[in-house]
Amino acid sequence: MDRDIATADLARYPSADRIGFARLTRMAFEGGDLRPLRDQLVGKLANGTANAGEGLDLALITQLLGDKQTGLALQAEVLTAHQLYRSPCSSERPKLRVLALAAAIDMGGNTPIEFLLENSGIELQTLYVVAGVDLPTPLPEHDVAIVIASDSEECVEALRKIDEVAGRWPRPLLNPPRLVRNLDRDKLHGLLRGIDGLEIPTTLSVARAEILPIAQSQAELVSLAAELNFPVIMRPRGTHAGVGLVRIDDAPAIARYLAERPADDFFVSRFVDYSSADGLFRKYRVVFVGGKPYACHMAIADRWDIWYLNAGMALSVEKRHEEEHFMRDFDGDFALRHRGALAAVASRVGLDYFTIDCAENKNGELLIFEADNTAVVHNMDSPDVFPYKGPQMRKIFDAFAAMLDRARPDREQAA
Repeated sequence: MDRDIATADLARYPSADRIGFARLTRMAFEGGDLRPLRDQLVGKLANGTANAGEGLDLALITQLLGDKQTGLALQAEVLTAHQLYRSPCSSERPKLRVLALAAAIDMGGNTPIEFLLENSGIELQTLYVVAGVDLPTPLPEHDVAIVIASDSEECVEALRKIDEVAGRWPRPLLNPPRLVRNLDRDKLHGLLRGIDGLEIPTTLSVARAEILPIAQSQAELVSLAAELNFPVIMRPRGTHAGVGLVRIDDAPAIARYLAERPADDFFVSRFVDYSSADGLFRKYRVVFVGGKPYACHMAIADRWDIWYLNAGMALSVEKRHEEEHFMRDFDGDFALRHRGALAAVASRVGLDYFTIDCAENKNGELLIFEADNTAVVHNMDSPDVFPYKGPQMRKIFDAFAAMLDRARPDREQAA
């Protein structure tokens, strides 16, 4: 199969149209009621008139309404029968055709690429790489392909299948799977360690059986790694957005934490106090497009475990003014201050598109928490509350579209 994919011409396949991730997520984000649309699609599914795109939309709506298990079950059923989907395009005559390679995972497990390509005039088709189904031979028509599956355990098989043919892909392939796999928290620590002007806390993947002796005071924390000492932070492996994230100050706290969490594997990291002089914590998201960093957002809170939705940015004019300054002056301030560290991160990660969540430590160095190729980068926030965000997001989206355009084969030949 590898040889066939590498040598065959591309082919046109039926592509199921869908409402898509961006439009449905925006409806939910803005408080729209998705239940009438859900009920309509359920009715079509029941009488056998729903097409594959409508089935996939229903699976996403079900997840957005809070029923993840049912949504994933429906998604699995739909993807077994059909794997290629077309997202809404702002142009009837697209200037570029992009093929996104996705895994059959929950709604946050693939790069939300639709947000990046809205109003770009670029056609997006998504090919889901699913268990038990080979990649089509020939591959679907496209100018540029990009891997949007994440580094999570659920995506291992999809990344493996893509990686088998990545070196002989008939068109440019961005975000190759071998590099995506380096983003897991413990691997990232090893990848970025030693960069001048950058701190990344020691992070270990630890099985429950390995940490139980510490919880029972039968072993010391340093038995896991010499760099670890209390306090540490723990989270179940595979979680994001602060789910299960806690600060642990001593062995009894580990015992209490394990009693509350059924997971078998955890990430354990050295805790870093990154509070500023005013006692507040500032956490940044930076987007790398073609190696260049862009400001995505800034969250400010009186707690260390920040993510944007718990920072109350919409409730504070002062916080928003500071975020506006971060975005407006990014190139001449934050990016200039950390120029060497950011360039080294871009080089070592090597992906065409990814994000980092970061801060500044007490010494003014860049402090990296995580890197990700699937973090949500969007333009859904209210322009009345966040008037500075729209122009910044459009700058990122334009850079992403330009990166894809530069990768197209005819550009390579012209160069």
